Amino acid sequence: MALSEDFKGAAIAITGGAGSVGRTVVRKLIDDGVGLLRVIDNNEALLFDMEQEYRDVSGIEFYCCDVADESELTRCFSNIRYVFHMAALKHVPICERSPFSAVNVNIRGTETVIRAAVRSGVRRVLFTSTDKAVNPTNVMGTSKLMGERLFTAADSMGGRDGERPIFASTRFGNVAGTRGSVIPLFAEQIARGGPVTLTDERMTRFVMTQSRAAELVIESIRHAQGGEVFITKMPALNVVDLARVMIDMLAPLHGHDPASIETRVIGARPGEKLWEELSTDEESARIFEGTEYLVVKPPFERITHAEARRLYPTLDLRDTSMTYHSEHVERMTDREIADFLLEEDVLDAETRARLLESQAPRKEAV
Repeated sequence: MALSEDFKGAAIAITGGAGSVGRTVVRKLIDDGVGLLRVIDNNEALLFDMEQEYRDVSGIEFYCCDVADESELTRCFSNIRYVFHMAALKHVPICERSPFSAVNVNIRGTETVIRAAVRSGVRRVLFTSTDKAVNPTNVMGTSKLMGERLFTAADSMGGRDGERPIFASTRFGNVAGTRGSVIPLFAEQIARGGPVTLTDERMTRFVMTQSRAAELVIESIRHAQGGEVFITKMPALNVVDLARVMIDMLAPLHGHDPASIETRVIGARPGEKLWEELSTDEESARIFEGTEYLVVKPPFERITHAEARRLYPTLDLRDTSMTYHSEHVERMTDREIADFLLEEDVLDAETRARLLESQAPRKEAV
């Protein structure tokens, strides 16, 4: 997906740029020819690894910075035109155990990004949110919902001589293959011979690849008019189906009989939902549906369908009153899950290569 000409040669900063999706965004922006890319993260080790990886690439800089440090973040944003705010504490159990840290990073850090962007004259800022911000039941989701609200409020505040940045948010579900997500966990458990641990057999989840998430994050900042939330449309699956398909595919690679791998139900974690929601009943009164996105306008900005199509001419928007819920959409089949697992960055590169190699003889025979 090519960037618009407005991004060619532009200066862009990414907070949380050393994270799984952040690294994919970095790779795509470099491939598409941005002028300057500043990768901002508080993980020195990951930044060092990235700096070594890109040591022969010009126009990329690495900054170790806590997003709650306004003076340092303002320095990092100097001469920057676009900001992707991706830094966050993202894991539900960790945020439940460390709620004040979640508040500091996900709420105070987001406020700091807003202030630093305004002070630095940034043109557009995009906040990456999560399905867990919808009707939140845990600290992580609640803190990300507050981040969305801060961005919507920031966009409505105005600025000096029309110089205020455009603030918008994008909201999506689970990104497969990221650190701490369920697919690497299941893969590790299968390699050991089990058991594979499920929190609840009824659980459903939205999923997408890192590459697709990065593309849609980049596209969202292009379409932003200010204050809206872009919801990425994505497939859903039953987690129990995912576990079964992974056992069937991966167990033989490690010398295990799939039938010998136990699946053990351990119970939901504190604050964990059985399903995922990407929009609410309240938002259904101000939401428009396109091919790849739902666009939620701010509650104080009610617009008509015709106005929405004019504001977002390439999104093919139509009126809708839908709520996007993983229990209410068609779930992926076993074949679709297997194909999904073979996409790039879903499984680790070595496992993916072995799976593709093991399937090649069957394809040749066909």
